[in-house]
Amino acid sequence: MKLSVLLVSLAAVFLVLLFMQFTQVKNTEIEEKQFKNFSSQDDFREYASKSGHYLAYIPFSLVGDTPIFAVLPSIAPAPSATGSEEKSLDIGRFSQTNVQVQGIDEPDIVKTDGKNIYISRTGIYTYGIKIPPYPYLRKTTVVKAFPPEELKKIGELNASGGILIHGDKILILGGNVIRAFSIGDLRERYRIELNGTVVTARLYDGRVFLILSQRSEICPIIPMNVNGMGYIVDCSRIYHPIKPVPIEVIYTVVKLDPVSGRVEDSISFVGNYASVVYMSRNAIYVAYPLPVDYVGIMLNFSSENRDLFPSWFIQRLQKLQNYELSEKAKHAEILALFERLTLGMSTEERILFQNEFRNRLERYFEMHARDIERTAIWKISLEMKIVANGEFPGRLLNQFSMDEYGGYLRVATTVGSTNAVYVLDSRLKIVGSLEGFGKMERIYAVRFIAERGYVVTFRETDPFFVIDLSNPESPRMSGELKIPGFSSYLHPLGEKLILGIGKEGSSVKLSLFDVSDPKNPVEVDRYILNEFWSEVISNHRAFLVDEKHGVFFIPASHGYIFSYRDGLKLIKVTETGFRAVYIEDYFYVIGSRIVVFDEKSWEKVAELEL
Repeated sequence: MKLSVLLVSLAAVFLVLLFMQFTQVKNTEIEEKQFKNFSSQDDFREYASKSGHYLAYIPFSLVGDTPIFAVLPSIAPAPSATGSEEKSLDIGRFSQTNVQVQGIDEPDIVKTDGKNIYISRTGIYTYGIKIPPYPYLRKTTVVKAFPPEELKKIGELNASGGILIHGDKILILGGNVIRAFSIGDLRERYRIELNGTVVTARLYDGRVFLILSQRSEICPIIPMNVNGMGYIVDCSRIYHPIKPVPIEVIYTVVKLDPVSGRVEDSISFVGNYASVVYMSRNAIYVAYPLPVDYVGIMLNFSSENRDLFPSWFIQRLQKLQNYELSEKAKHAEILALFERLTLGMSTEERILFQNEFRNRLERYFEMHARDIERTAIWKISLEMKIVANGEFPGRLLNQFSMDEYGGYLRVATTVGSTNAVYVLDSRLKIVGSLEGFGKMERIYAVRFIAERGYVVTFRETDPFFVIDLSNPESPRMSGELKIPGFSSYLHPLGEKLILGIGKEGSSVKLSLFDVSDPKNPVEVDRYILNEFWSEVISNHRAFLVDEKHGVFFIPASHGYIFSYRDGLKLIKVTETGFRAVYIEDYFYVIGSRIVVFDEKSWEKVAELEL
């Protein structure tokens, strides 16, 4: 085996496992204040040069002499919403987008205001055009939806993306532009051009909260231009952790008046692409995995395994730990140390070392997972102030992994080869924990509802855990159920039922759990769809429930409407369907056409080609 390949192989085992952990922490004690603002451009540049950047790819070789490349995975966030919130205006009830927190709207590609339906679409337009390149179509179709007998298209907007509606304004959030239109005449009222992308957005209490990200090697930054005017963020308004972290992007949280487009306030901070965002009625939480202290972990590991490493190797790591080098430079030094270490080994010695190294390192991670694998979290008030910061072990799945209730933040994490739930107080200090469940599995779904948490882990079976959070300082396991397959999205249906949407084998699976007895959760019904995938598995906004009529909608290659009051019953299927809404007692399935059903009889009453 060539030395270069062996080096890649050895270093890769170390680096891949470290990157899988995504973290670093030597001390479990959290400093009272871990963030500060930059004082100047020079301060920004100095911090960036010391912190370095994450590597986008890690070279490693597991078999033979062929190096391969592994892309780093993304970590890809009061009772949660029990369904699609409905509003009561003059025209009566109508559905809202299925969101995590009731009353806090999230952008989606289909919205209704009870009168119209707004459908945002993108795609390649090829009809009638024989020679490429084909134009890329971006539009939002406006359909008069109520009453159903007047169903018709009434206009189009030359924009597409996530939609938010406030009053008489419709906001469309594209990749790098936000456009606002008047609902009455469909004219554009203002435009916000972004020097980056929209990570996510929320609409709450008459204000839009935008979370933006952009790459920048200098400050001040200009995250956006409103009607051609640049919004400048000075260096002193950009925050960073005191402990250096690799700067991949600068995040800016913006509080926006949706009527005028005026920026009321903002706050910016550095971070990486793996952030998870959750918003409650009181605060915005931004969490991200902490970087790895490669030298520190390798030094601790080699010190615990002195029979594997010569003294000069450990001494060199000790010196390297004190050098003021970027993470990239430290990576290079570690690779050089491995090259020197293996240079004089015979083939047999290299093979022995490689196997021992890998197995011992895996055991080391298992023993030290809670110290190695950690996530940092920022708490930002709705007045755009950083009010607290903290850390907790493990990594988050998505926004549903966080939930604020009764002044506490509950988080569900995967820590090494096990899982945990931590309870943090208002200062983001850990006050309670439940650790070590779902061994050799990782979290696939989470839902916190009042004083309970529901967690699904998966490897071969689907453990469904019910967690008692009534005592924030002492969370405990109430019950557990093991069934085939897994759920990726959990949705409460009333107080006693939880719907799980996921997969079993190669098919989409719906599970209905009775959680009236938290000590004994029961799968009371299940339904296997002849579908490989549903968007709900990865996007909760695609789901819709109408509690008045006891039905819900699931999109796949077809549109499916189920009733759930007496078990799971499929009552309607449409040829296409990626979203659904309801207005009064009419259920609208949106696909290549809109199909309208009367919910009292489930007869089709209208149809419109899009």
